[in-house]
Amino acid sequence: MVDRVTRGSAPAEEAFTSMQPIGRMGTPEEVTATAVWLCSSEASFITGHALVVDGDTVAR
Repeated sequence: MVDRVTRGSAPAEEAFTSMQPIGRMGTPEEVTATAVWLCSSEASFITGHALVVDGDTVAR
């Protein structure tokens, strides 16, 4: 989604990155890993929870 907004502009990408509390953008693999974990038996006792995967942006 960010790529559509920044269109490869380095200054625009840096602006988005600077807004991230952890100092970098998240990757699709990080979001995918969370979804896969939620679908696994390791998360079988988790019900009815909104899990935020955003690098601390919402908590900030």
